[in-house]
Amino acid sequence: MFSTSFSHLQRVFALRCSPRRHPLFPLMADTLTSGSPKKPRVCAFSDVASGQANQKKRVGTHNGSFHCDEALGCFLIRLTSKFASADVVRTRNPELLESLDAVLDVGGVYDPSRDRYDHHQKGFSEVFGHGFNTKLSSAGLVYKHYGKEIIAKELQRDESDPDVQRLYLAIYKSFIEAIDAIDNGVNQYDTDQPPKYVNNTSLSSRVGRLNPNWNDPDQSPEKEDAAFHEAMSLSGNEFLQSLRFYVRSWLPARAIVIDSLSSRKDIDASGEIIVLNKSCPWKLHLFELEEELKIDPQIKYALYQDERSKSWRVQAVSVSPESFESRKALPSAWRGLRDDELSKETGIPGCVFVHMSGFIGGNSTLEGALAMAKSALSL
Repeated sequence: MFSTSFSHLQRVFALRCSPRRHPLFPLMADTLTSGSPKKPRVCAFSDVASGQANQKKRVGTHNGSFHCDEALGCFLIRLTSKFASADVVRTRNPELLESLDAVLDVGGVYDPSRDRYDHHQKGFSEVFGHGFNTKLSSAGLVYKHYGKEIIAKELQRDESDPDVQRLYLAIYKSFIEAIDAIDNGVNQYDTDQPPKYVNNTSLSSRVGRLNPNWNDPDQSPEKEDAAFHEAMSLSGNEFLQSLRFYVRSWLPARAIVIDSLSSRKDIDASGEIIVLNKSCPWKLHLFELEEELKIDPQIKYALYQDERSKSWRVQAVSVSPESFESRKALPSAWRGLRDDELSKETGIPGCVFVHMSGFIGGNSTLEGALAMAKSALSL
């Protein structure tokens, strides 16, 4: 079961640290000018977990414009036992940074033994490993060293548990890596062609828009700190939502996909059709398990029952998790047809529809859906 600690933290975090109630959040931001230190602004802070004062640990990042990686990194590190609810100090002053317990995205040092997590220095080339080659940002560095602890707490299991490792890799792949890549200027595709459309809805883009506008009359450090708090909340809450999905929904689906793969030859001798005993998020599991179990030939169609209509779906497996192209789309002659017209074309009773792109179709019964999949394999 997914523990309630994250949900509790999320509610308390939102209530106690709302920018409207605490404009400065639990931050300490220096106001250094010309290298002359002034007394840092120290904001009142309540321990998120226990409600008790806790100023023993301080986590630092740079002031000025912020990005998603340090906002998320600060959120993540404060979920650990070592830095639970630590104060956040926003500064570029080297002497102050040196005095802090952890430093993210500033300081020019990567040294996990001292909790220093910068990635801007010359020669930095750290990656997550496990087959991932994207250079890490400060968020990726924190996740690399503390991600298993965060996940294990929520599963209420030891860090050595196989499911902790499985989630650790899955969440990096689905959530953290994109933040690392965007912050380090890594293109998603190797191409010199311009994109067919612009997508500014990513988490990194939304965090970037939280920075005060260049022409805002109020350019005060206080406003910037409040905006950084909002960025921490936005990025952190999305991380928690992703983790919650993977724990509650994605992980239990793995067993369903394993069962469907083990019985695929009973469904059809080709071994290219699977039947899921329950509709679930199966796609990523299928790609991983095909590789892990050396499935050959690859699965072409997945069948499952639609929970609302109770009819059955025939879905063509895509060539990759991110692709809209199918390994073997449903036949072009079927596409766009419905009901009796489709049944007449296929010669299979009970047909409901086939999408115009051929990636999915439906039949009122499992037998009909299986007949559609078998017929599509042969065409």
